[in-house]
Amino acid sequence: GLLGSSDFLGLNHYSSMVVSQPAEPKTFGGYWGNDMFVNIHDNPNWKTNCMGWNIAPEGMKDMLLWIDQRYNQNITIYITENGSCEDEPNVETARHDIKRQTYLEAYIQSVAEAIVEGGVKVGGYFAWSFMDNFEWQFGYQRRFGLYYVDFDTLERTPKQSALWYRDTIKMNGANIGK
Repeated sequence: GLLGSSDFLGLNHYSSMVVSQPAEPKTFGGYWGNDMFVNIHDNPNWKTNCMGWNIAPEGMKDMLLWIDQRYNQNITIYITENGSCEDEPNVETARHDIKRQTYLEAYIQSVAEAIVEGGVKVGGYFAWSFMDNFEWQFGYQRRFGLYYVDFDTLERTPKQSALWYRDTIKMNGANIGK
């Protein structure tokens, strides 16, 4: 059977939302939120990035704990994508991407909490994205990369978050929260 047949689970996680039970049954209207038959809300206390997505690192921890409890298989989870889009109209702005660094640090801290407090088996964490690229909804207008890409010359420049992430890897996360 399929139970227990997975080697690992890959999780792409960027944001969280609050859900509640609707007062009346929902009908499917082509939107994934309707398919779940829940009301979807934002928490007004959460900050958002330039995509309008909620920044809620506790959602990462909650998701990891839920997966671990729901599938009760002690399965190894890889965070295959996690990152934030920031408004970076030029290379000088991009070099100082403190919001992205803060986002990554908070989300990695949440992963660590799920491991330490909940015993979740996390096999790896991959920041999205190594460099600015074509974003499926907004093309080259939105930037997720740790490296700024000048799309005219293709020159790549490391952002502050890239240097921080490099150091975080070297130190195995010992610099988080410092």
